[in-house]
Amino acid sequence: MSAIAEIPAPAVAETCAAFGNDRHRLLDILLSLQNSWRWISPGAIDQVAAAVGLTPVAVRGVVSFYAFLSLEPKGKVSIRLCDDIIDRHAGYADVLAAFEDELGIKLGQTSADLAFSLDSTPCIGLCDQAPGAMVNDIVLTRLTPETARQAARDLKGGKHPEDLVCPGFDALGTHERLLAMVANNIRHPGDSLLGDVPREAGLRRAVGMEAAEIISCIAASGLRGCGGAGFPTGRKWDAAAREPETRRFIICNADEGEPGTFKDRVLLTERPHLVFEGMTIAARAVGAREGIIYLRGEYAFLRDHLQVVLAERRATGLLGTSILGVAGFDFDIRLQLGAGAYICGEEGALISSCEGLRGEPKTRPPFPVQRGYLGFPTVVDNVETLCHAARILEKGPEWFFAMGTEGSHGTKLFSVSGDCRAPGLYELPYGVSVRDLLALAGAEDAAAVQVGGPSGTMIGRDSFDRRLTFDDLATGGAVIVFSGARNILEIVEYYLSFFVHESCGYCTPCRVGNVFLRETIAKFRRGHANAQDIEDLKSLAATIIETSRCGLGTTSPNPILSTLANFPLVYSAVTKPAEDGMQATFDIQSAIENARGIAKRRSFVFDRDFSQ
Repeated sequence: MSAIAEIPAPAVAETCAAFGNDRHRLLDILLSLQNSWRWISPGAIDQVAAAVGLTPVAVRGVVSFYAFLSLEPKGKVSIRLCDDIIDRHAGYADVLAAFEDELGIKLGQTSADLAFSLDSTPCIGLCDQAPGAMVNDIVLTRLTPETARQAARDLKGGKHPEDLVCPGFDALGTHERLLAMVANNIRHPGDSLLGDVPREAGLRRAVGMEAAEIISCIAASGLRGCGGAGFPTGRKWDAAAREPETRRFIICNADEGEPGTFKDRVLLTERPHLVFEGMTIAARAVGAREGIIYLRGEYAFLRDHLQVVLAERRATGLLGTSILGVAGFDFDIRLQLGAGAYICGEEGALISSCEGLRGEPKTRPPFPVQRGYLGFPTVVDNVETLCHAARILEKGPEWFFAMGTEGSHGTKLFSVSGDCRAPGLYELPYGVSVRDLLALAGAEDAAAVQVGGPSGTMIGRDSFDRRLTFDDLATGGAVIVFSGARNILEIVEYYLSFFVHESCGYCTPCRVGNVFLRETIAKFRRGHANAQDIEDLKSLAATIIETSRCGLGTTSPNPILSTLANFPLVYSAVTKPAEDGMQATFDIQSAIENARGIAKRRSFVFDRDFSQ
């Protein structure tokens, strides 16, 4: 590999200064250096640490945590192929082979001249148009071996990633660029978010209301968090407003990392003003003056458009001081880009990331509404939740409450992908059956449906009449369809590999236990498992759920538990009886050491102490 010099000290100093030498903006500093110099060099780590008042160990710990930061030089053009299960079913292996052949490097390698890097990455939010890839900050969709090979040839020939999208890409407006790269695939517009939405109607009503009235309006609507947890939004806002602190924050969670989910991608493309309107209404309700939208690193292609929208809102009095001419109503929003970490979709980990730390969940209580970003009361809401909040202020709580079912009010955005004729986004009232949604998507051959992504539930045909509600089948948005030609155990093994890869490494049950689960599923796939292995799976899954620190660990066994419950014949078909009634002995210490070697991330608990 060509020799590469340290990042020049003046460049590092300039980058740190651009973010005020602020330790809480460490992720921004590192991302800026990574994008400009394609790695974070040892000297840069030392210099950044000195500039922001941290130890080099702490800075290195942050770099090592995020997938999009690198301690080794990467290529000028970084190609990241999505290897989600949907992409695999859509031809990922052939697309990868074409890139490898044309670029002359294998997956995980960087070319000797530092021109190209070729890596894989989990779901990038393009399951409705797989296979997909990120090429620097450009995305390519519906790849085939032929288009992949041509893209590699064009890049080798000197074309920029933008040239792969369309001629004259740079001359397009930011919204036009998004549409040139990615199709929205809005299949069924609903009554709240994807139909006709007037601009700022909710905010204009909110400025004439007291904070308590706004909160009461949201509470009366029955709105619950749309990211998966379903906590009542009005209660969350009320709790933050009641805290005695004078400084509060609103954070929009746009870290849409659950495989199979892409609803927020579409909202950020087509309804960014509605998102920011919802944030501004929330700010008025709880008394916040500062906001952050945390945009997942895989959605970097949306960043320029969102920054343009934010600038427009500032210029027209919708952000900044005296919003809509109301004295004392001050609020602004900054965009925080993530760096490739699924765990940052968890609100505590997201706050840690915003603070410039490794994206590790925080111990609760205290809850974010009590002590969140920088120790101040913080409301963290999903993109879809904030959009609904703006519409509720416009139309009134009764309008929203009347849609859906008891306990699950309003409409829901469903990201449908997989084995169906019409993958895309469907806005429907809560309470729609899985069967009716599949009919809309053209999925008559569905044999299994993964509701809620890997952390959700897989159901079979006998459960298709179940309802998509908080009290029956809850989902943050993902509805993944599998035909009878798909291997259930392959899907389960993939999802477990995903959780192993994305575990933050903080606690042993998640870090090590999921490796055990994956190895046992692999044993089933090889035909070497027996009845005791099923009992071991259930026992270990229960332990992981009971003892893990955050939602990733408590939901990671779900692919196993839901398929054991709903597809028992899949397991029994590959389970062999124990010979002579004897079970093989199990060396737990050996297994733990092996699992630690397999687990990708390690626990860096001490980083927190060094960074104080």
